Amino acid sequence: MLGKVALITGSAKGLGKKTALTLAAQGCNIALNYVHSESEALSLRSEIERMGVRCIAVQADISHGEQIEDLARQVNESLGTIDILVNNAGPFIRERKLFAEYSQGEILEMINGNLVGTMLLDHQVLQGMREKSWGRIIHFGFGHAAESRAWPHRAVYAAAKTGLVSFTKTLAVEEAPYGITVNMVCPGDIRGRNKEISIREAREKQDGETPLGRPGSGEDIARVIAFLCHPDSDFITGNIMDISGGLDPIRPWIKPM
Repeated sequence: MLGKVALITGSAKGLGKKTALTLAAQGCNIALNYVHSESEALSLRSEIERMGVRCIAVQADISHGEQIEDLARQVNESLGTIDILVNNAGPFIRERKLFAEYSQGEILEMINGNLVGTMLLDHQVLQGMREKSWGRIIHFGFGHAAESRAWPHRAVYAAAKTGLVSFTKTLAVEEAPYGITVNMVCPGDIRGRNKEISIREAREKQDGETPLGRPGSGEDIARVIAFLCHPDSDFITGNIMDISGGLDPIRPWIKPM
């Protein structure tokens, strides 16, 4: 993937950061994106540049269409046509509450940030990918998103992501003739510092909620994304991949006695 241009949204920290570092290590030039975490983004930019690739950091909120257009423009002007788009950014309300308890603003923020913004950013990069007859688009979901099950207390987030499942599959079919693949990765419940640790570090921890017995790590997700972005992964498209250690976020696992 030497010389490919990769844009990772929400990449100043967490899973986006781990993905950016992984793709940079494989020779990609990196466009970081952040909303509030400017210091983290600039620090990561310096770290990536020391790896011998080019890197920029662009502030933009993908919940807003005009900022999406400006983000794509800045990346194209600074690094060239976007080859790889990883749609990592997306708001999440951890507090559990019924749909009736959401404000209108919260509903719109969740839908715009997790579905509409992703679609609009995809739309921005498609023409450039088509001209090269090559592209990789990655969406983020949640465990078992492909089943579109009821998820009480997560109604808006689940609606946005399951809508994105359908869009992922449709876009994959439409863009396959142009050499563009579109897939979705669905992480398990990876929280806090675990989003940036290695698999080796995660294996030293225990997690009673995950059937595998250990928590997920940023490397678990980033290595799958890197695989999907490889030139020889062109036959893999339209897939919704759970990377969860067997965790079902909707139906808790009952440990064997």
